[in-house]
Amino acid sequence: MDTNTFFSRAIFLVVAVLIFSPIYAQIEEDLTPEERAYRDSIAALNEENEAIAKSQEAYNKGIVLFGQNKPAEAIKAFASSIQFDPNFTAAYFNKGVAENEINRFEDAIKTFSQLIQKDPSYAKAYFQRARAFQGIGKYSEAEEDYKKAIQLDPKNPKAHYNFGTLQFLQQNYDAAIQSFTKTIELKGNEAFALNDRGSCHRMKGDYAKAIADYEAATKKNPNLAFVLNNIGTTKRRMKDYDGAIAAFNRAISIDDKFYLAYNNRGTVQLEKGRLDDAIKDFEKCIAIAPDYAPAYANLAGLKFKQEDYKGGKKAADKALQLDKNNTSALLNRGMINEMLRDMQGACADWKRAGELGSEIGQRFYANNCGF
Repeated sequence: MDTNTFFSRAIFLVVAVLIFSPIYAQIEEDLTPEERAYRDSIAALNEENEAIAKSQEAYNKGIVLFGQNKPAEAIKAFASSIQFDPNFTAAYFNKGVAENEINRFEDAIKTFSQLIQKDPSYAKAYFQRARAFQGIGKYSEAEEDYKKAIQLDPKNPKAHYNFGTLQFLQQNYDAAIQSFTKTIELKGNEAFALNDRGSCHRMKGDYAKAIADYEAATKKNPNLAFVLNNIGTTKRRMKDYDGAIAAFNRAISIDDKFYLAYNNRGTVQLEKGRLDDAIKDFEKCIAIAPDYAPAYANLAGLKFKQEDYKGGKKAADKALQLDKNNTSALLNRGMINEMLRDMQGACADWKRAGELGSEIGQRFYANNCGF
């Protein structure tokens, strides 16, 4: 390359820099407000897209954690998802469900209330908030939410079923029967709905209807030991002791650790005078569930019949240690104390039983302690 050519190119480059550099600087300085707003909106959009991506990532993590039975960790992930995207309704919903799962009902109520504020037509949010209200005993609030959930989604069998359980707890058995019937019509969890409707009939004293529903439930699902236990307790009320024992036997054949069936079968054996069989059942129940107070109370009554007063008092003491308000244990210990010539102790037990609403306790105290 000759010297002239080199210098001419060098001069050209210098000129080019001098010409083009101010142009670029001038473009940035001369942006109109509209152009600058457009540029800022693009940057904001990019930031928003990044936040949404992070929100979705945290949400997906929460779903995985919940599926792994880690609800507390899932809650944190859903909270992070909401932080990145405060309008992500699915994150609110799943956070509330996870909170319900671990009985953090107050937190769940707050979460679902936030969701409902954002979307008042979110039927499942009312349903889940109703569950949370029910969990803390706020039945009136739960009832309103169940009604709203059913209004928004009348074909959701879960809403009808849960509303039925609430009505049952409030002893509104006729209304509960209607809710469970609707659940069955909508092909919800029919075995559970039939069982619970049967329990409504039993509470009303309609034992034949109760048995019919329980038996229908066993046809839907023959492996539900608690349904067979309900058949047994109902047949016991009907004085069909052989039928009751058969039902308890079926329950135990399905679940040999079902302590309630052993305890209930023991009470029937006791009523039939089969004391040896009864004591085996009560002891089996206690072996499976050593903190189950009614089994100790029943064992105390059995030992009273066997005139084993010291053994009976020991069993009654244990029952009352586990549940100080167990009226059966108080009544049985009162009778045992009487036989042990401890009338002061007997009267104290009967008085306490009477104060807890036991008519027998009130009668025993009136007849034996009015001095």
